[in-house]
Amino acid sequence: YFDNYRKMKNIILFDPEEARSRLLPLTLTRPVALLRHGITTISEKWQKAIPGTYSYSTQDYLSMKYPMIEASDGDNLFIAGNLHPDATLTEAILALQPGQALTKEGCVIARRGNGNPKENIEYDGTPFALNHIWDLFMLNDEAVRRDFATLTAGRKSQPLSDTCRLIGDPSQLFIEEGATVEAATLNVSKGPIYVGRDAEIMEGACLRGPVAMCEHSVVNMGGKIYGATTLGPYCKVGGELNNVVMTGYSNKAHDGFLGNAAIGEWCNLGAGCTASNLKNTYAPVKLWSMADGRFVKTDLQFCGLIMGDHSKAGINTMFNTATVIGVGVNFYGAGFPRTYLPSFTEGSPLGMKPVIMERFFDTASRMMARRHKELTPIDKEIFISIQEQNAE
Repeated sequence: YFDNYRKMKNIILFDPEEARSRLLPLTLTRPVALLRHGITTISEKWQKAIPGTYSYSTQDYLSMKYPMIEASDGDNLFIAGNLHPDATLTEAILALQPGQALTKEGCVIARRGNGNPKENIEYDGTPFALNHIWDLFMLNDEAVRRDFATLTAGRKSQPLSDTCRLIGDPSQLFIEEGATVEAATLNVSKGPIYVGRDAEIMEGACLRGPVAMCEHSVVNMGGKIYGATTLGPYCKVGGELNNVVMTGYSNKAHDGFLGNAAIGEWCNLGAGCTASNLKNTYAPVKLWSMADGRFVKTDLQFCGLIMGDHSKAGINTMFNTATVIGVGVNFYGAGFPRTYLPSFTEGSPLGMKPVIMERFFDTASRMMARRHKELTPIDKEIFISIQEQNAE
């Protein structure tokens, strides 16, 4: 299909509306394809599978930051942003002719060309996809394994320091250039461990794969990291993590437990912060659906904290099983909050109130400056749009 592909290098990753709404609050601030799952974002996976020019078809208020770029000749390839690429799916997509769409159970998962498709082709495979917010951690084991195989194929790891203890097959550990790993215990018998460029694992830390550490992420001294866990770029963690996906630039640097959780960017969990991931009754959990505006049943027994971008939790804070926190939330104080905290609210179990946006912008700017990032005017417009949606 290479000759066919040569004619269609303009690829647009679109947000399937139902999936986008089920992946809130993390999709409040980014296109679906920019969710991190496994080691890389979904967009990065597609860029490796089908090289080309990439852009996004997303919510209007997000398109200011993530504009859709269409080919001048109209020969665009649209792919659902919640799907992971694999050889079978990629081949089926590259086989599409102009005017054709690839569907799964009546839903378009890819199409070539603008306008309504003239022909639908049913895909007979089973796509690996994110359809619910809990899929981020529930499917992270498989996602880490896939990315590990893709990113390390034909490459040689940096050597492991002799101050460390490795348990299992050495081929299941990969250390990128610039990473520092000293006096740590790494167990790859249950899954691979990937240590990204300039990441650091400090003394006394214990990691049990599958674990992915992206560039400049840090596991502090004595940290206990169980699979399947992803630490996005510049995340810093300590204490105990079990099956957590942290998107990037977020911290849980101290003691406390976090399990079966999905955390956005620029979040901070203070010292001693702990989030339950199992009810005392062992019953299946209900989770707040931001799409439906109500609690929905899940088949999950284990579900911890779901936290949107730029949210914060003070020292010694506690969260009940399956707590959903929106964007820009600041929670502090003793006791448990409700299991849903709307975006841009702040307070304690005694009560929450609206966040003052200028103060939020000041805090966000200071936090981002520590990582040499800037809160742009477009970012501010996006946050204001989210706040206005929240008020409706």
